[in-house]
Amino acid sequence: MTKIEVNGRAHELRADPATPLLYVLRNELNLNGAKFGCGMGQCGACTVQLDGKPVFSCVTPLAACAGRKVRTVEGLGSAARPGKLQAAFIEHQAAQCGYCIAGMIVRAQALLDKVPHPTDEQIRRHMEPNLCRCGTHHRILAAIRAAAGEPA
Repeated sequence: MTKIEVNGRAHELRADPATPLLYVLRNELNLNGAKFGCGMGQCGACTVQLDGKPVFSCVTPLAACAGRKVRTVEGLGSAARPGKLQAAFIEHQAAQCGYCIAGMIVRAQALLDKVPHPTDEQIRRHMEPNLCRCGTHHRILAAIRAAAGEPA
């Protein structure tokens, strides 16, 4: 049995410790925000926070999460009450297909939690591991700047 905390709630999971965290979140906990993209930790659609740091949940085994805190996009707000960053993504129409957005928001939130007013260079460098195949990068950057209280 593996004990983890997800979005502030404790869970005892019977899944095989080698199971990727992404599958545990989606199949065991019904948290479907993180998406399966490449399955190799190269696209970022599956990004969640582990103890405040962004990780690719598709290549992070459940065992690596034992006793640690996981935060998913569902832990940042909801459709009815979006968090500040989620609201900025909506306002700036940062999503086109929407597939990468949960991972983008989770990674961006990790940056803003650490650096409340990042520079454009810090944002670009931090967001680089996550891909948007639709090409909305400029709107994503504008949304992050707006959530940080900077001019979009």
